[in-house]
Amino acid sequence: MCYFSTLFFNTIRMKKLFSLLFLFSLLLVRAQNEQLAANYYDRGEFEKALLNYEDLLKTQPGNFNYFYRVIECYQQLQQYEKAEKALVTQITKFKQGGTVVELGYNYQLQKDQNKATKYYDDAIERINKTPAEVYGIAYQFEKRGLIDYALKAYQLALQKEPNFKFNYQMALLYGQKGDMEMMIEMFLVDSYSNPQNLIMIQNQLARFMTEDSSVTFNELLKKALLTRVQKSQDIFWNQYLSWYYTQMKEYGKAFIQEKAIYKRNPDTFANIVNLAQLAIEENEPEVAKEILEFVLANTKDLDLQIQSHAYLMQLKIDHATEKDFPSIDSELDNLIKEFGVSPFSLALLKIKSHFATFQLKNPELGKQILKNTLEMPLDKYQVAEIKMELGETLLFEEKFNQALIYFSQVETDMHNDVLGQEASFKTAKTSYFKNDFQWANHQLKVLKSASTQLIANDALDLFLLISDNTVEDSTQVALKKFARADFLLFQKKTSDALAAFQTILKEHKGEPIEPVALLRIGKMYEAQNDFTSALSQYKQILDNHKECIYIDEALYFSAEIYNQLKDFDNAKPLYEALIMNHEDSIYFVNAQKKYRQLRGDKDI
Repeated sequence: MCYFSTLFFNTIRMKKLFSLLFLFSLLLVRAQNEQLAANYYDRGEFEKALLNYEDLLKTQPGNFNYFYRVIECYQQLQQYEKAEKALVTQITKFKQGGTVVELGYNYQLQKDQNKATKYYDDAIERINKTPAEVYGIAYQFEKRGLIDYALKAYQLALQKEPNFKFNYQMALLYGQKGDMEMMIEMFLVDSYSNPQNLIMIQNQLARFMTEDSSVTFNELLKKALLTRVQKSQDIFWNQYLSWYYTQMKEYGKAFIQEKAIYKRNPDTFANIVNLAQLAIEENEPEVAKEILEFVLANTKDLDLQIQSHAYLMQLKIDHATEKDFPSIDSELDNLIKEFGVSPFSLALLKIKSHFATFQLKNPELGKQILKNTLEMPLDKYQVAEIKMELGETLLFEEKFNQALIYFSQVETDMHNDVLGQEASFKTAKTSYFKNDFQWANHQLKVLKSASTQLIANDALDLFLLISDNTVEDSTQVALKKFARADFLLFQKKTSDALAAFQTILKEHKGEPIEPVALLRIGKMYEAQNDFTSALSQYKQILDNHKECIYIDEALYFSAEIYNQLKDFDNAKPLYEALIMNHEDSIYFVNAQKKYRQLRGDKDI
């Protein structure tokens, strides 16, 4: 009895297994046939695509994707009567408004606009009776590029059912029409009524702000936001306007909105501190200082206070001369004393260590601070940051191998993090400094595709520097001198670095190293506010090295100096030359914006 029972259940199991295998094989065959049909369609082989889609439709008569592909194949082959017959049958069977739109479009392809309009109007009338049909009908209108009809469908549905939400879809349609004002209006309405869509909508707006060839869109968006800020007391619109100014890199104006938000909602400073960081990154120190001082005057949060003080101290260091060093050193000591030595004051301790090493030329003190810090209970990110700083300090001392040990540890511990990529770049740069160019380029090849654009750009620049100066000089004599000059620059031994670069210009004139040496010297003069000398270096690149890869930088840096000096007549043609001839430059977008301003376009 037990034997027959076991046999019975095993037989049942085998039948189920065979059924599953059969079903799986059917699905696999169908997927392969669908892929084949799609490939034929994409290649424009519509007769073959039609045969495959007709076969697929026989296996699944209710599959609308297959059905519409069959119709599209008929239309591509100008078999309009077959398409019409199939569409009429489908309408009779499923009674869907979207198919009525497609029937109208089939007549439009035959240049029979009267019949096409009749069916389009019939589809719209269906929404009048059954508003829920709008989804399929509006989609089909949009698919066929019938934007006005799609908008009409949504508008009628909203009249019938005011609770429907189509602002986002309608905004995109207005954008396709080129009606920027209505697009902005619908996006802003949807932002307010559906805050969960805010990020998605702002991403769409940012795309238009970047891609729009004129400044009209930016003006319309700003006007719409300003109007709402003035008419409403809701801080939502202040936040929106702050976002707009941040996108336009007008951080001072964004700060005005953030202050207005703070007055009505003083719970958080997060956006304000982030704004200060952006201003620092975009080289607007005065705006950043104003923001940070506002934070310090209005918060009792210790973390925010430490963070703000750290940013302010770094700003002071970045713009200090040697005579300022004693007061900065004293101020750092007082801040560390005030907030204590702990993981909470890590930002201040890092700045103190770096300042001691690179400005005061006291790497022993810098190392001592960092080694003491590593004794504290830190998380893995904090440990990695301190090890990176310790590696930099050892590099300053020309202890290359010891520095590489710390950078490699961070690479290993943070290999899936941006910090790990930064450590990889420092490893490559250390190899470059010690003239191990082959190993440096091996690492830089990988980093050229780093997820962080800044690291990727820096890696590409260094890779090209090494490659370009190895082709014609296999002994790399000039490159070794250049790496040494770069190392002196890293050590902030400015006078020695400048002298080293100038020596390279004298001894290797006409060689591939010349334009990049001119570029380095130009940037050093800029840092000293010696703009005349900086412009002279860039002009030599523009005049004598027209085919080199540094032309876009020479153009942009020169234009920026003239712009800063308010010599707009000289700045404008330099921006224009970059825009016209260097579309792939990382400075293209900024140059385009500056050029429009100088050309006299309205405020963007």
